[in-house]
Amino acid sequence: MTSVAMRRRSDPSAAAAPLSNGVSTTVSHSTVVGATSDLSLDRQDFVTLSTAISNGDDVGPFVRRAFASGRPDSLLHHLRLFSRAKESEIEELCKAHYSDFIRAVDDLRSLLCDVDDLKTSLSDTNSLLQSTGVPLLNSLDSFLYAKSLSNNLSLALNSARRCVKLLTICARANYHLGNNNLYLVLRAVDEIDQEVVKDAAAVPLPALRRMLVCYIPAIRGYAEKKISKEFSDWMVQVRAASRHLGQVAISRASAQRQRDEELNSTRSGAESLYSLDADSDPDDIAAAAASAPDAASAAGFDLTPLYRAHHIHTTLGLEDRFKKYYFENRKLQLTSDFQVSSMTPFLESHQTFLAQIAGFFIIEDRILRTGGGLVSRADVDSLWDAAVAKMVAVLEDQFSRMQTANHLLLIKDYVGLFGTTLRRYGYAVGPLMDVLAKHRDKYHDLLLADCKRQVTEALAADKFEQMMMKKEYEYSMNVLAFQIQTSDIIPAFPYVAPFSSTVPDLCRIVRSFIEDSVSFLSHGGQIEIFPTVKKYLERLLVEVIDASIVRLVDTGGLNWSQAMHVAANMAVMERACDFFYLHAALLSGVRRPGHTSSHRDFPLKRSRDASEVLLLKLLCNKIDDFVDNNADSINWMADDVVNGTGNGVELGNEYANEVYIYLDTLVETAKHILPAPVLRRVFYGVLSHVSDQVIGLFLSDSVKRFNINAVIGIDVDLRHFEEFADGLAPLFADNPDELSGGEEPRSALIEARQMVNLLMSNNPENFLNAVIRERSYNKLDYKKVVSISEKFRDSSDRLFGTFSTIGTRRGEKANPSKRKGLESLIKRLKDVS
Repeated sequence: MTSVAMRRRSDPSAAAAPLSNGVSTTVSHSTVVGATSDLSLDRQDFVTLSTAISNGDDVGPFVRRAFASGRPDSLLHHLRLFSRAKESEIEELCKAHYSDFIRAVDDLRSLLCDVDDLKTSLSDTNSLLQSTGVPLLNSLDSFLYAKSLSNNLSLALNSARRCVKLLTICARANYHLGNNNLYLVLRAVDEIDQEVVKDAAAVPLPALRRMLVCYIPAIRGYAEKKISKEFSDWMVQVRAASRHLGQVAISRASAQRQRDEELNSTRSGAESLYSLDADSDPDDIAAAAASAPDAASAAGFDLTPLYRAHHIHTTLGLEDRFKKYYFENRKLQLTSDFQVSSMTPFLESHQTFLAQIAGFFIIEDRILRTGGGLVSRADVDSLWDAAVAKMVAVLEDQFSRMQTANHLLLIKDYVGLFGTTLRRYGYAVGPLMDVLAKHRDKYHDLLLADCKRQVTEALAADKFEQMMMKKEYEYSMNVLAFQIQTSDIIPAFPYVAPFSSTVPDLCRIVRSFIEDSVSFLSHGGQIEIFPTVKKYLERLLVEVIDASIVRLVDTGGLNWSQAMHVAANMAVMERACDFFYLHAALLSGVRRPGHTSSHRDFPLKRSRDASEVLLLKLLCNKIDDFVDNNADSINWMADDVVNGTGNGVELGNEYANEVYIYLDTLVETAKHILPAPVLRRVFYGVLSHVSDQVIGLFLSDSVKRFNINAVIGIDVDLRHFEEFADGLAPLFADNPDELSGGEEPRSALIEARQMVNLLMSNNPENFLNAVIRERSYNKLDYKKVVSISEKFRDSSDRLFGTFSTIGTRRGEKANPSKRKGLESLIKRLKDVS
């Protein structure tokens, strides 16, 4: 019945007719009755409510409206009416279909029998199944238990393995931590971190995981502090190591330079391998740079702590911070290295100052090439630029204060070695070389001042005596060393040199000057050394040595012997100048100097000429003394020829004998001291002075007149001097080009000889013949001839009376025509004059 009702409820068509016939009529009837009993009921509201309930709509609005209008009883009444209407409808429906219900019940009963049979069958099957499945279920339960146990054991074993692995890593980390192997510690920590942090399930024990999570940052922090402490200690040690490294590198450059210079000296001027030219071969620089790390290795310097710190910080992910920290600290260290103590002279501290900076940049170059990007080329270049600027400022300041050439040379030499060392590592040292070039003139000015003092002391200490050398080494040291020997044959000892001690002293001073100059100019940039050295050498020779000797000569404190030694010294110095230029050229790397000293270009020409002039002056003064002291003994109006003979030799006047003896003694002394050219020039001048003195005797105011006998006596004197001059000729046989004017020594007496010849001539009027005068009397002066001829008298005081005695020495008769000719000559010369 219920099923039937349900089917009808689900079938709208089946329920539509009864509802429209029965229910609708019933409802209409009830509504009319209700309306009669209760006038307040609204029919329309009931219809609306019934429709809503039939359609399954929400009756909430009706309830709210009823309560809102205060008529809930009316709503309840309508609902009851609707319920009774439906019950009646259901009852009618059941009455209409009861037969269907009866058949359905019968079917159910028959079905129940089938069900009982099925139940019995199922029960039997169930019993059979139970009897068969119980053992299987027991086995299944055992299997499931065993499987669960196996899973649990597997999980436990996996957890245990992971724990063992972690603990093994922890043990390894502790081991490396104990051995201070921080990098391996951090690798172990990173491995633990990957197991713990990135995979939380990898650690089944929460306590262990919490412990590891707690200790991982602590271990990393410890590693950072530990490596930072080691790095700080290394930064302290690196300063002392830099100084030592710089000293080793610079000393190696110095030793290499010395070896190269020794090698170059055997090659006769090969160019130095360590010149800091701007055009140096890049391949050579690269090769030198390739061998540069040996200096760091030789100094025992270890960069391992730095690289370790860099690697550890990189592992910790702090590489950029470490790079910045390293660069800033190294920059501070370099700034500290720039400080120059005012308490210590720079001469004493410059090596430490430069070695510290050299070591600093050698280390930076090594780190740049092997540090794995710890520093960049730009960083190193910025530090180098700052260092160069500071060094230039320091050198400028210190050089400006120095007043000693040797001090400046020592510092310059070390700066040159510094530049050579750093150039090998690829650093640009041009500004430093420019500073040295800038102070080139100052250095040479100081050097010239030192040389001037040494030259003055050497000249003051010299007694100007011939230098004696007792041993061969003295000869080698004082003669051969400066190539001033006149022969390649070693003389016998003791050897008396033709010069005084001034010559080797001056040569040593000049040689030292050349070597110091070359040393300053070498290894200091692109410069032609020899022309510069030559320029300063000529300044030394001209401004110092030449001027000092001229000053010595001009003071007038030298006697004739000393003046002779000075003149001899100057001749030797002329040969020494050739050595000076050659020595400067060889030291400068030039095979052959483009300029050699010659007689024409002799730089000490002023002092040479001054010394010869002084010597000649002193000798002439001595001759003047002899002439003045003995001039009164000449009998100008002798009746007979006063000159006698001694040992078959005619004797002249007393003054002539004194002068002759003096000159003969002088030449014996001078020929062992003065070189032939100087000896020739001096004695030519002396004989010229003798000639002037002879003419002066005739022109003297004390001589009012003279006769032919006096002239004959002067002729004898003159012949003695001519014989002396002829005796000098063999001394100059090997040096004909050195003869003054290309003439023989006796040509110095030509004026006196021509005057005597004229006075003794039978035809003195021939002097007026231009051809004869040019041939025989070209050195005579008209005025002198007139003055002397006017004094020519005979013994009776008649004009030219003495000509009657001309030739008496030769047994000739007096020739009055010669007297007339001389009278005519004098008259005509007076007219001409």
